Amino acid sequence: MTTLLVANDGGHIMQLHTLRRRLEIDGDPIWVTPRTPQTESLLAGEEVFWTDPCPTRDVRAIVHNARLTRPLVRRADVRLAVSTGAALALAVLPQTRLRGIQTVYIESATRLDSPSLSGSLLARIPGIDTYCQSRAMATGKWRYLASPWDLYVTHDVASPQAISKVVVSLGTSDRYGFRRLLERLVPLIPPDATVLWQTGSTDCTGLEIAARPSVPAAELQDAMREADVVVAHAGTGVALAALEAGKYPVLVPRRAAYGEHVDDHQTGIARELGGRGLAVVRQADEISEDDLIAATTKRVERVPESPALRIRTSPPA
Repeated sequence: MTTLLVANDGGHIMQLHTLRRRLEIDGDPIWVTPRTPQTESLLAGEEVFWTDPCPTRDVRAIVHNARLTRPLVRRADVRLAVSTGAALALAVLPQTRLRGIQTVYIESATRLDSPSLSGSLLARIPGIDTYCQSRAMATGKWRYLASPWDLYVTHDVASPQAISKVVVSLGTSDRYGFRRLLERLVPLIPPDATVLWQTGSTDCTGLEIAARPSVPAAELQDAMREADVVVAHAGTGVALAALEAGKYPVLVPRRAAYGEHVDDHQTGIARELGGRGLAVVRQADEISEDDLIAATTKRVERVPESPALRIRTSPPA
């Protein structure tokens, strides 16, 4: 039996990659995702069907990728398809369900109390099993699966550490920049510190930083492990990466009012991790040098055992 693991790049693929260790899936899956430095690095050694980019709310890209993946979906040995979104799920999952393949959609952990547009549309298709990663969202068709944040605990460090290495990560969005955060950080970071600036599509003109739009997942993960401080937009993927690297990150939510994202869902992510004591949370215009120092006073560990997650297809009694 072949399983298709379907996800857009960025936080969606990071979530599915993390969940893969816990899902009871037989055999080696085929990953279905756009080819980017992140996905190439993250999925090295795996079998991958590379799609074309599938941006949020881009109907043409959804239709194009539906046609592109049609031969894969028609393979006789495909028995299960699992996706954590977003738009790419709309291209693939209706096809798998139409062919009678067991189809599962797991809503992003960014959605705390209501589904995304992709999730809302897929939940209307009979036979697609829908799961969420927030207990507050578990109602109607949405069954609670697990929260990724339950896997991490924070420990105090004896004293603040000197800041000599910093990672700043703004994700991989090709539509939304986050210059407000960079403008705030540049004068705060010690001038002699080594900084990896992963800036996505943000316009960095005049900031005099060594900006890199994207960084391979393995390189970014190594840099986070070695860093004294990780500062990032409040995306699920980068938050998971920082916690996996043992860091207590400074998370800054993008705001729709400034054209930094399609909505304010990152505010919810930041609030969730801040409430759990897993991150320093600040607005872009509020970050201080003290916040960077505070991030060096804690370390994060993964809990020793992560219980397996069973996806069931029969409706709850």
